[in-house]
Amino acid sequence: MHSTEQDWISTPLTADLVRGALELERTARGVLPHRLPARARAQCADGQLAMAESQPSGVRLVFRTRATAVELDTLPTKRAYVGAPPRPDGVYDLVVDGRLAGQGSVSGGDTLTIDMTTGTAENRPGPVGTLRFTGMPAGTKTVEIWLPHNETTELVALRTDALVEPAPAAGRKVWLHHGSSISHGSDAASPTTTWPALAAARGGVELINLGLGGGALLDPFTARVLRDTPADLISVKIGINVVNTDLMRLRAFAPAVHGFLDTVREGQPTVPLLVVSPILCPIHEDTPGPSAPDLSALSAGRLRFRAAGDPAERASGKLTLRVIRDELARIVEERAAEDPNLHHLDGRALYGEADSAELPLPDALHPDAATHRRIGERFARLAFTAGGPLAGSDL
Repeated sequence: MHSTEQDWISTPLTADLVRGALELERTARGVLPHRLPARARAQCADGQLAMAESQPSGVRLVFRTRATAVELDTLPTKRAYVGAPPRPDGVYDLVVDGRLAGQGSVSGGDTLTIDMTTGTAENRPGPVGTLRFTGMPAGTKTVEIWLPHNETTELVALRTDALVEPAPAAGRKVWLHHGSSISHGSDAASPTTTWPALAAARGGVELINLGLGGGALLDPFTARVLRDTPADLISVKIGINVVNTDLMRLRAFAPAVHGFLDTVREGQPTVPLLVVSPILCPIHEDTPGPSAPDLSALSAGRLRFRAAGDPAERASGKLTLRVIRDELARIVEERAAEDPNLHHLDGRALYGEADSAELPLPDALHPDAATHRRIGERFARLAFTAGGPLAGSDL
């Protein structure tokens, strides 16, 4: 039963309550968290990037309160793919004093229908919905509401049954991470179980996730965002999107990586910086992109991808994951001679041949929930523990 209006205290949705977003856009109904600032968004008209950066992976509301009940009105954007089964509603995770205390979803919202065979999309507007959590423990506590990592979410209103105040900074190191849809969260079970969120929790660091589905393409504007966003630790996971979009050849790739790293270093010259190569992806290990939907699977109601390139095209400079791993290892080794805080991690240490045999990628590109957990645990161990490239003296 919905409580009466006077039982609730409304709190404005301001930047001091939101973490993990780089900008809040004022909209007609509320605020829309963005993971790329307006200047970066203005430099690329790609609809896929616009969708990805507005999906709030790693974005959460964080506040202190004595409230035992909270309501959050949101306007989600649901995605639907022509010919594929309906996607489940995005999941919100409630975390109280560092522990998962509840989960929920919001129905309604806008619907973006995507036709992967034609590359077209159609948006249908829908109503605002309400997320409600009750029965939170009494007493003052830190409450986090993690927004769905894969569902654009406009924040409309926040109501509680006690006053809310911004939570003070926890004093943890800020980890800024950029990568592809795998870092974005792909098919993780919920926003706190994407591999970067799991790794951040294990590493005791504050996450800013710039994992952008389809958007880890060495774009100069992304490098400038990494350059200009204050951080204590930075990682960039490069490779799969360059291959599966068939974006560039070997001649362009190495200078683009150098330029990307040069730009980051302009603003963050001594911050520990970890370059991570692609996890194992069998369809693109030796076969160039682009990736294309497997139409036979789509006709059976399953979303699956295939490599549409020809292995013979490697001779003309087309990129595969093996080529990219070798290039990244070489580039980092060369640069590290003058940049002792630059490090390299082979992505197959996070997910390799044995993992692929045990936990194959369901759609041939993206890890599932169990694999996100494995990657997150391994990254935390390899990167954040003592002696790791992102380990600080106080971690």
